[in-house]
Amino acid sequence: MIQHLTIPRGPINLAANLHLPDNADSSAPLRAVVLSTPGSSVKEQIGANYASRLAARGIAALVLDPAHQGQSEGEPRDLEDPYRRGEDISHAIDMLTTTPGIDPQRIGVLGICAGGGYAVHTARTDHRIKAVGTVVPVNIGAAFRSFSPDGPATALDALAEARTEEARSGEMTRVNWLPDTLEDAAAAGLTDIDTTQAVTYYRTERGGNAHSTNRRLLRSDSLLLGYDAFHLADQLMTQPLQVIVAGRIGNTGSYDTGMQLWKLAPNPVDLMMIDGAGHYEMYDEPAHVDAAIERLTTFYVNNL
Repeated sequence: MIQHLTIPRGPINLAANLHLPDNADSSAPLRAVVLSTPGSSVKEQIGANYASRLAARGIAALVLDPAHQGQSEGEPRDLEDPYRRGEDISHAIDMLTTTPGIDPQRIGVLGICAGGGYAVHTARTDHRIKAVGTVVPVNIGAAFRSFSPDGPATALDALAEARTEEARSGEMTRVNWLPDTLEDAAAAGLTDIDTTQAVTYYRTERGGNAHSTNRRLLRSDSLLLGYDAFHLADQLMTQPLQVIVAGRIGNTGSYDTGMQLWKLAPNPVDLMMIDGAGHYEMYDEPAHVDAAIERLTTFYVNNL
């Protein structure tokens, strides 16, 4: 059962889907989890795969489009602001705390890929979040810094010049998150398995969605380069933590990031590795997602 919600976020509204157990109307107040999804994704993609399965196991799950993306409001479009992504989660919790049938004292968060970092960053200072689950977590700031061949400071110099040019022209530049096709990826020399699987998921009928543009405002990159999802997490994120990583170590950095988070967190509860899975196979491959959900369900039942 899905309820379509509009979440007030200051002057704009966020579009969200609340996945509920089929017997929600007759049950006691429910545990609830807010889904924090990967960069570039919308609520109908990875988040829905996990939210629907949590709901089938008795846990309400809310998945939303980030501000400036998908069906949520916000200008300019395609902005990926890591700080606003965290605030999106807190506004979703505002909604859940006033939603009939939801127990406001039993709200957790589940972050996937970059959403894992966003979930951790938010949980540090929003202690209404009572438990933190992560699947193939990525610290998007560290990832973007690692992608800068001449170092992040040099990248910021180039981005400063680009923004000045945007101010002069009056037009904002958009860049791809991923190649639009496998042919584009091959032409760019990106033939590794992770890029191939990412394109196959996001840019084909398998996982593609009309509201996911695969575009990012270039000015987002300055924010991402200066962002650290785990800053002060060792001191502030006291909530129970679940970390799930893919067993095949690829080039997304999520395995190493998951292990770093596990060692860093003050209250790590459970660490799981899905043997044979790659990062993007954790998005929708039923066997891998189901294995993760079974472990996450136990984690949330025990900690919410």
